[in-house]
Amino acid sequence: MYASTVRGLLVRGMLAGLIAGLFAFAVAYVVGEPPVRDSIAVEEAAAAQEAAPASGHAGHGGEAPAEEEEELVSRPVQSTAGLATGVLVYGVALGGIASLAFSFALGRVGRFSPRATAALTAAGAFATVYLVPFLKYPATPPAVGNPDTIGQRTTLFFLMILLSVLLGVGAIVLGRRLAPRLGNWNATLAAGAGFVVATAVAFAVLPANDDAVKPEFPAALLWEFRLASLAVQLVLWVVFAVVFGLLAQRLLATRTDGADVTSRQEAPAVG
Repeated sequence: MYASTVRGLLVRGMLAGLIAGLFAFAVAYVVGEPPVRDSIAVEEAAAAQEAAPASGHAGHGGEAPAEEEEELVSRPVQSTAGLATGVLVYGVALGGIASLAFSFALGRVGRFSPRATAALTAAGAFATVYLVPFLKYPATPPAVGNPDTIGQRTTLFFLMILLSVLLGVGAIVLGRRLAPRLGNWNATLAAGAGFVVATAVAFAVLPANDDAVKPEFPAALLWEFRLASLAVQLVLWVVFAVVFGLLAQRLLATRTDGADVTSRQEAPAVG
């Protein structure tokens, strides 16, 4: 019974993630693509200015500049089909993982309804998986940073995600252990404060991301891109919380009603 319920929640979580991914794709295309396009234009203009002196020297007997490599995937495809595929796969994967986290959290973090538990799970996932790492290593437009440090920057970002998730789990465990002595409200505040302090320590210890953006890159465009990235993630998790909460509520209500009917049928008659 429990395994079938978890399986049902997993399927509904992936479905909710797919629906959330559709909304996130719409936001990414409408709000996120313009700053990406403008960022690429800025980099292309800077590259053209750097190549201009070299081409001038080549005209006086120097070597001719190398031809630009042809893109394997064109920008129109990247901004439509490629973007949709990436966001939808991302949404389905995160929806499945979040549904498993919901299955574990249901009834263990408090006497919340399935919809409230789904909202809390989505909020926790958004905070630990995206928001905290974003505050330390915010998103940057493509082709604006030092290409030699891409691997290092990617490693640091995923390390921050891992630390954030572990600290979030630790805060939940701490809150549950403090609840009998401090009460649920005070235990939640203490666990939240511990999470903030531990996160601040991690921010101070981990190295900065100084070369992620070139100094001459327009600050307004960078800010616009980061706000768009934040909006995409926020829409993804809000829609997932609403859709999955509704689906989980219906599934668990049906299973509960079915179990009650079965128990009444199997109960021996009195009289």
